[in-house]
Amino acid sequence: MIQAVVTPEHRGGMGMHYTSVPNILKVIEPLFLDEIYAEFEKSYEGKAKLQSLLSRIYKIKIFDPACGSGNFLIVAYKKLRELEMSILKRMDILSAQKSFQFSEIKLTQFYGIELDDFAHEVAILSLWLAEHQMNLKFYEEFGRTSPSLPLQDGGNIVCGNATRLDWSDVCPKNSDDEIYVLGNPPYLGRSLRTKEQQEDMDIVFYDVKNYKDLDYIACWFYKGAKYINNSIHEIAFVSTNSICQGTQVSLLWTNIFNLNVSIFFCHLPYKWSNNAKGNAGVTVVTIGLRSDIKKGIKKIYSYNVSKIADNINPYLIESKNIFIENRFNTLSYLPEICLGSAPKDNGALLLSEQEFDNLKKEESKIVPYVKKFIGAEELINGSSRYCLWIKDEDLKDIIHIPEISRRLEICKNMRVSSKKIPTQKLAAYPHRFGEIRYKETNSIIIPSVSSENRDYIPCSFLDENYVISNSAFAIYNADVWVFGIITSLMHMIWLKAVGGRLESRIRYSSQLVYNTFPFPTISQKQKDEITELVFGIIDEREKHSEKTLAQLYDPNKMPEGLRKAHHALDIAIEKCYRQKPFENDEERLEYLFKMYEEMTSKEEKK
Repeated sequence: MIQAVVTPEHRGGMGMHYTSVPNILKVIEPLFLDEIYAEFEKSYEGKAKLQSLLSRIYKIKIFDPACGSGNFLIVAYKKLRELEMSILKRMDILSAQKSFQFSEIKLTQFYGIELDDFAHEVAILSLWLAEHQMNLKFYEEFGRTSPSLPLQDGGNIVCGNATRLDWSDVCPKNSDDEIYVLGNPPYLGRSLRTKEQQEDMDIVFYDVKNYKDLDYIACWFYKGAKYINNSIHEIAFVSTNSICQGTQVSLLWTNIFNLNVSIFFCHLPYKWSNNAKGNAGVTVVTIGLRSDIKKGIKKIYSYNVSKIADNINPYLIESKNIFIENRFNTLSYLPEICLGSAPKDNGALLLSEQEFDNLKKEESKIVPYVKKFIGAEELINGSSRYCLWIKDEDLKDIIHIPEISRRLEICKNMRVSSKKIPTQKLAAYPHRFGEIRYKETNSIIIPSVSSENRDYIPCSFLDENYVISNSAFAIYNADVWVFGIITSLMHMIWLKAVGGRLESRIRYSSQLVYNTFPFPTISQKQKDEITELVFGIIDEREKHSEKTLAQLYDPNKMPEGLRKAHHALDIAIEKCYRQKPFENDEERLEYLFKMYEEMTSKEEKK
């Protein structure tokens, strides 16, 4: 009803967007509802046990510290009222006469914090409406109900900033309470935060170092962990997967685990859609936390399947609490990788295809001093750029060319005016790139950022005429079989698990992904087999030379021959680990983490 009368812009901007009940159930069922229903089944034949279960339900508190218009609270309220009715019906069956008991679940058991005043008022109203709906259902079932009017105390919904309020003041923790904290807090990476939101993080993480690279939602996880510390209370939040990837893992989860709080359930990535502006179809995870003093099983959910886990680590796999740290050398003795070369030139040393053509017409002798310049954009989308590549001893031969002289002057002026002293020093050499890592050999190029939808990283081989930019990584003078490892499914799974994100896109990292990748020592025969399979992939690409890598690696348009060639490589790479095929990606990742732990443990012993 509210959505029918409020404009979409105001509704989306104020957090009043409708979230589907199935998605909300992915939070509240594993958090508390499944366990209470299991208790109902155990108590099914005993009236006293059922009455005890009701008494427990009447002490439960549900708390959403980012409640918006109250979606989570409403669903939780209705589900508890439905369970209460089921218990009362069963008690009537077990009794000689009906009890004529009324519902004892009160709106005052429901707590929330909402920043926007209007959404806060909507949440209060929505709970009253939900109460009225459930009273009607109760009347249909039992022929009696508590009157909805006059309105009694509503939910304890506070209008305020959840990152700055004391949650214990909003939802007090009494000795006999059973509190479940839940919700879908705002995600917001570092680049999207306002100044006030950054100040929120300064307040929340006053006792944590290096927290500024965390997503805004980390505030709720950290405050939630403190709230449930050394108690029976539990929390579950919906989040983007970014807090379980890249550098955020060690920044956030070491501090949460230090509070003696652990992950007791998670939903692996799934689509979460609502009508919020820019939020349709975002991929999320659900993570449940509890204090270590509260024992119980731990579960990993993947769509409609769940499995019991001994431990769930911060990468959301069954493994020990391992933290993948940056490495400056490779764990698996793979060849060295480096970031590409950076011009630091204000564009003066770079040429478009048209600019290069014009320069060739004016002065043909410039050609030997120009190389192809390629980064992630040029590699994936097939565009062309060039760069001036002038050695010190060659400068005298072309400095007299007006266009060259003009460009070097632009580069020099840019560097001189820089606030950074190292950049200022580079002004003495305006013909050179600011950061030079180029080697005059063949190379493998790996884009630093790639779409999360691709099954494989679109890498490529290059000859010595290409200068790789700092928007990509380079492996120089590498054997062909190394390309097979990088483009394998096993490496892609590792990348998605431990690498960071740029918005939703996958971000490659030399220190966090490539250098940490666990890969076994293989024989020359295995290297030769992988090499042949890589050539098969290159041959399939050549059959579609008119297409860009973006088109070739679009999962919906990937040529069947190329897909089969990659699959054959994947099988060969996996056999390097073990002969028995892996059943799914979760099993592959668990194997990689176990191998990482073993390899790093051996390193430490040495």
